[in-house]
Amino acid sequence: MWQAFRNQVRDQGIEVVTVGMDTAGAEACRPFIEAALPEHPSLIDEHHQLAQLFGVINIPNSIWIDEQGMIVRPAEAAPAPPSVTVEQRASNLGDMGDIPQRMLEIFGEASKIEVNAPAYEAALRDWLANGADSQFALSADQVIDRSGPRSADAAIGHAHFEMATYLEKAGAHDAAIGHFRQAHELVPENFAYRRQAWSLESAVDGPLARFWQGPAEGSEGEWPYAGDWLSDVREMGAENYYPSFTP
Repeated sequence: MWQAFRNQVRDQGIEVVTVGMDTAGAEACRPFIEAALPEHPSLIDEHHQLAQLFGVINIPNSIWIDEQGMIVRPAEAAPAPPSVTVEQRASNLGDMGDIPQRMLEIFGEASKIEVNAPAYEAALRDWLANGADSQFALSADQVIDRSGPRSADAAIGHAHFEMATYLEKAGAHDAAIGHFRQAHELVPENFAYRRQAWSLESAVDGPLARFWQGPAEGSEGEWPYAGDWLSDVREMGAENYYPSFTP
């Protein structure tokens, strides 16, 4: 979807850069990157440095950066432009086989998530057309104000998360779980931290395995986390999953 939008506006001087934040690395991101056939840079962040540096706490999030390398809008929910047609949205995902019941429930809950995609696209196009004069391009002080200071809990939580990803990369999965738990407890608003731990715990084979993200029927062993995507979103309310777009 973003590739199609990028093709529409490329001659206006914008470039889209997508970043897959996944400790499992290239092999986890590869099927989705290859399905999208991107012509823009598609990067992979195995240690979630994007989250640490830019305050990304969920996906999809976006950051607007101008020609001088200055952030003009900090991380916020980035719904795909609704002007992209259904045909352009279609991706060659291959044969996913039978979709498990739990996955159908996840799709159903995800369909309730509220995003103001038309407002976000209108703001983005206004910035493309007007640059620094756009009403949606924030000043440096506004960006800093919206970003806010990092709390001690958030800093310690990120340290636990970074340790967890290091241990995962080293093959010490069991040792990583405790640090993931600490990160979840200290930074509960960070869904990126939660999703990463859940996806690494998946025990179901197949193309959809990494998106069960919970104690699915047939999983081996005990689910080691307090929550999972489906139960957590149901508890918080899908309408609260993303903050409202604020001009």
